[in-house]
Amino acid sequence: MTLVKFNQPNTKPAFSGLLDDLGFDFPTFFDNSYSGKPPVNISENNDNFTIEVSAPGFSKEDIKVNIDNKTLTISSEKKEEKGNKEDSIVTRREFGYSSFKRSFTLPETVNTDKINAKYDNGVLSILIPKREEAKTKPVRTVKIS
Repeated sequence: MTLVKFNQPNTKPAFSGLLDDLGFDFPTFFDNSYSGKPPVNISENNDNFTIEVSAPGFSKEDIKVNIDNKTLTISSEKKEEKGNKEDSIVTRREFGYSSFKRSFTLPETVNTDKINAKYDNGVLSILIPKREEAKTKPVRTVKIS
């Protein structure tokens, strides 16, 4: 699995802390913590790859995992719920439409037929098993005759 790393210079302005102190709580152009995509953890062991996606607030019915050739795509679309109680007036609405889409290129060494996923407590875990021939073999000692 290919993971591309890059170094981004610290472009956060010196006055951003002042804006935070004044109560402005919104992602800015200089804020690297918000990208609109859920964060992922990718790990590998001898038998498989594991992708963990942090997606709190979604149900497992909202999330789709697709495999097209060697591309794994994780997406979700959650639409705004219009249901209000008849005796209440909404003065501010911050819940609304949210969606995301992440794609990963799978290596040739994985078995795409046996990929499975589970969603538990806001974390989507995808287990991607490796093919038998791609697994590293243990060290073997050859007896000399």
